[in-house]
Amino acid sequence: MIQRFELRKRQLVNDAKITPQVYDGLLERLPVFLERFTASMRQRKQKTRMGEYLQGLLSDMERKNVETIAYLHDQERQSMQHFVGRANWGYKPMLSELTRQIGEELGEPDGVITIDPSGFEKDGTESVGVQRQWLGRFGKVDNGQVGVYLGYASRKGHALCDVRLYLPEDWARDKKRLRKCGVPKDIRFQTRHELAQSMLTERGHLLPHAWVTGDGEMGRSSRFRVWLRSHGERYLLAVPSNTTIRDLEAKPPVWSVIGAKPKRKYTTLGHERCFLHR
Repeated sequence: MIQRFELRKRQLVNDAKITPQVYDGLLERLPVFLERFTASMRQRKQKTRMGEYLQGLLSDMERKNVETIAYLHDQERQSMQHFVGRANWGYKPMLSELTRQIGEELGEPDGVITIDPSGFEKDGTESVGVQRQWLGRFGKVDNGQVGVYLGYASRKGHALCDVRLYLPEDWARDKKRLRKCGVPKDIRFQTRHELAQSMLTERGHLLPHAWVTGDGEMGRSSRFRVWLRSHGERYLLAVPSNTTIRDLEAKPPVWSVIGAKPKRKYTTLGHERCFLHR
């Protein structure tokens, strides 16, 4: 297992190498690249801030945050902080444009859409959505945040297309807490599976694909599988090792007419398997 991990690690590092053709003149090409993403922004000032913020992220500064990026452009921290945290500009058109470009550049008929809830540890109680909850990446319940990610993979490459922050029910009901953190008023509680369904509805048609895949958390929900089938999606989802399944080919037990009619027997999987639907 360790040897396989190290081999895959070396492959990923090698894939991540950037050739000079990619980064030569990058900052000069950035404004043209951003035009499609900032087209939905009505204010010229916001478009300028977007370019400056990305230039900061692409810079060689050791620490990259709102304050250091603002100073890089000889600005007051409050101006950049307002743009990132409070300014009213739509992110959905940008994600649609990103997904469209991914579909055009990497799209293949047998491509795969991946759904993955991923948690990360976080101290404190002030960050949006933070609380003690299941963090699948660490295999435990701990204080943290969880995002549901939608990615795309084909022989041409792989990329992330969208992400939704999971907002636990306790958070969704606490209006005062939501206002304090600047959570949009239209945000409502959604399960992690419902967040995945929302992303698939909004982005799936932009990504040529033959399959939708997910881990055990996605696969354990029968409602999610039914939703995928009802939308014509083929899927390959992992399920927990203690999942029970109905053997549809087994003959039902004989009913003696006395008592309740017997149900078909269930079979328990002995180890992690995948739930395959064609």
